[in-house]
Amino acid sequence: MPGIRLSSPTLNCPNALELAAFYAEITGGRIAYSDHVWATMDGPGGRIDFQSDPAHVPPTWPEPTVPIQFHLDFYVDDLDTAASQVLAAGATKYSHQPNADHCLVFADPAGHPFCLSTWDMLNR
Repeated sequence: MPGIRLSSPTLNCPNALELAAFYAEITGGRIAYSDHVWATMDGPGGRIDFQSDPAHVPPTWPEPTVPIQFHLDFYVDDLDTAASQVLAAGATKYSHQPNADHCLVFADPAGHPFCLSTWDMLNR
């Protein structure tokens, strides 16, 4: 529909600036804005906003008690190298990996799942 454009996804988390710094580190992005409640990370491929929410409860994937509701996917050239980089930055790798041949699932420091993938559906 004309006049409506996607700005960016926003993730609730315990500390907006800390999570923005995590994603800036793993993507080579930068923190474009921050205050006591909000932070914006601008990186290759777009931006992500973060909102501090002291009541944030991380998802319990793959167990469904607290559903994911949202996750981020990142394309990578080398899965093993990218996995090492996100782990060094503070991510946690899930033991359940349903597509480990081309996609690995991690949790960011606030517990949000995200995927690193070598499979680009649109550019196959």
